[in-house]
Formats: sequence, C-alpha cells, structure tokens
Amino acid sequence: MGDRGTSNHSELTDFILVGFRVRPELHILLFLLILLVYAMVLLGNVGMMAIIMTDPRLNTPMYFFLGNLSFVDLSYSSVIAPKAMVNFWSESKSITFAGCVTQFFLFTVFIVTEGFLLAAMAYDRFIAICNPLLYSVQMSAHLCSQLVAGSYFCGCITAVLLNSMTFTLSFCASRVINHFYCDYRPLQRISCSDLYVYKVVSFFLCGITILPTVIVIIVSYMYIVSTVLKIRSFEGRKKAFSTCSSHLGVVSVLYGAVFFMYLTPDRFPELSKVASLCYTLVTPMLNPLIYSLRNKDVKEALKKLLEKKNTIL
Repeated sequence: MGDRGTSNHSELTDFILVGFRVRPELHILLFLLILLVYAMVLLGNVGMMAIIMTDPRLNTPMYFFLGNLSFVDLSYSSVIAPKAMVNFWSESKSITFAGCVTQFFLFTVFIVTEGFLLAAMAYDRFIAICNPLLYSVQMSAHLCSQLVAGSYFCGCITAVLLNSMTFTLSFCASRVINHFYCDYRPLQRISCSDLYVYKVVSFFLCGITILPTVIVIIVSYMYIVSTVLKIRSFEGRKKAFSTCSSHLGVVSVLYGAVFFMYLTPDRFPELSKVASLCYTLVTPMLNPLIYSLRNKDVKEALKKLLEKKNTIL
C-alpha cells in the first residue's frame, strides 16, 4: 500500500468491513439470524409481487405501488445481506473498491426510491379517501407510472451525486470501515480530506430527498384524518383508517430506523449498526407481513393462489 499518510482513494484496492464487534462464538448466531431474516425477505417480497401480478383484482394503483415497494425492499436487502453473511466466514472481511462503490450506489438508489414510493402511496391514499369519486380519474395508470418512474429517477440522481462526491475523497488514514456495508458516514470517518463542503452538500442532498417525501406524507395524512373524523359512523371511520394503517406502519418503521441511525452520534457506531440492520433487513421483512396480515384483498389473493397450486399438484 505504501505510505498511508500519502496514499489516496485511487491507490486503495479494497476496504475492510469490520461488521459487528462481537465475540467469535456469536458469529454463527448472527449469521443464522441474518440468513433467516433475509430468507423471509425473499419469501415475503417475491410472494407479494407474485400475488399482485397474478390476481386481476389487485390491478389497482395501490397494489401497483406496493409491488414496486416489494421490488425495492428485495433489491436493497440483496445489496447488503449476502456480503454481510460472507464476511462472517471471511478472514479478510474485505470488499473491493469497485464493490464498495457499487454497493453504496445501489443501496442509495433503492433507499431513496423507497422514500419517494412511500410518498406516492400516501398521495394515493389521500385521493382514495378525500376524493373517492374522482379516484379512478386522478390516479390514472399514466400518473402512477410517472410517479414510480420519478421515484427511481430521484434515487438514481441522488446516488450519482452522492457517490461521485464520496469516492473522490482521499482515504489515507485507514481502509477499515467500522460498519457491515459501505455507507457515507463510515466512509467519511476514514477520510483525510476536508469534509466541510462534502458535509454541506450531502446534508443538502438528504434534505431535498427526505424533506419533500416527509412533507407529502404528513400533509396527506392531515387531510386523511380530517376527512375520516367527519365520517359519522364508527364502521365507516374504521374502514377508512384500515386502508391507511398498513402504509402508516411501514412509514413509521422505515423513517424511525433511518432517523435513529443518522442522528446517532459518531461515538456510538454499534447503535448505528443496529439501526442499519433494522431498515436494511427487518423493515423489508416486515413490510409484506404488515400488508398481508392487515389486508383482506391480499389474504384472499394468497388463499386463491395457494388453492390453485394445490389443485395443480
């Protein structure tokens, strides 16, 4: 490697992912836990996509967004989990420079896309409850496609900008990343560059991606709550709230974990890792469960799909 005091990012062939600082005998337990959760992520999200694509009754805007949400959940978990599991058995725990760039880019794309998808889903629920007579007109297939495409576009643009800034930094102090995947906070800790401009620009990027989505979600639910409270019958209010409870649960789990991770001080890296584990694996595992257990249409579609498979067998 040469002199670390003068080496920069272009000379680094790889990074070391520290992972979780636990006793070696706990590695097997953590490996099995992550393997189990990842298997449930695969099963739940692939199953959700299969149900939505095969049942004509679920050909609605809400399930179109939900299918894309399942794809995004599956994608960013797959960017993180396999490498994390491999590193439990690896002596070097290394990830190549190109691998780190790719992992960081893809993770940023999908996590930002998820935020915009959740905002689009909140807008969909707002139209469904506050303007039900105009729902089919306002939430047209064309608009839904545009909202999903826009979500992916925002994810890609954010990832390109954040990646280009992060990996032009100099990493001359160390190549050891105190995390289980490549993320911008652990990477900036090992950089010897002046981080003032980087932190300002990254804060601005986070602001223009997180703030609009949070505002859309909050404003949508303010109108939804106001409309639902005007419904006189208890059953009517219960039915209206039930259409939003799943989405609200997903939003709470994701944003709660993300805010906890990025607001945790740098002196508590292990807490950041736990929060990261929540939104990279636990949230994608819970999302299909939340939508399937609390959604009559999904449960009926799943029952129909299982009956069809049993008939074929």
